[in-house]
Amino acid sequence: MSTAAARGPGRFITFEGGEGAGKTTQIGRLADWLAGRGIEVVRTREPGGTEGAEAVRALLVEGEAGRWQPLAELLLVAAARADHLSRLIEPALARGAWVLCDRYADSTRVYQGGAGGLEPALIDRLHEEIMQARVPDLTLLLDLPVATGLARRHADGNGGRFEAKGAAFHEAVRRAYLELASAEPARIAVIDAAADADAVAGAVRCAVADRLGLAAP
Repeated sequence: MSTAAARGPGRFITFEGGEGAGKTTQIGRLADWLAGRGIEVVRTREPGGTEGAEAVRALLVEGEAGRWQPLAELLLVAAARADHLSRLIEPALARGAWVLCDRYADSTRVYQGGAGGLEPALIDRLHEEIMQARVPDLTLLLDLPVATGLARRHADGNGGRFEAKGAAFHEAVRRAYLELASAEPARIAVIDAAADADAVAGAVRCAVADRLGLAAP
């Protein structure tokens, strides 16, 4: 497919899931697949993606588990997201790029809301102000058992504040994600992330092709 044929409106795809779900790996695999079809791809993450948002990320992911209360986390994430949207995501979509983002608003709803205990209405009001209706075209929820995900994270040595919150917290995260997926099936595709990386990548490609109108992989 030529670049000219592939170019069109920008698409916003977010990857969600608990710790150790393999989001970074699968974003890379999907980015390569899309680029092979002549699509400009921008890979990014939350919190992060811009200089200011990356500075906020360091505050959020480093330190001991109780460093921030959920409300403080929410406000830090909101500041990072506002900068990320205005400086990176919106300009990329405006020029027709496909943006692949490791975490977005659903993470806030789940980590600070479902597992953190903040009221959904509070989070939604803040999102309305910051996001200005920028909702992903597709969200890929990489789902796997909590014990499997945490074991992966500990094995690769990438544990941080959130991994240290304990199994009960992460079980609440998984439940909240699956509840979101049940409530918004048109946007959120659940992918079995416990399978091997090749199988997960194939399921991701199929979901993207089916839901966003690309030729089947």
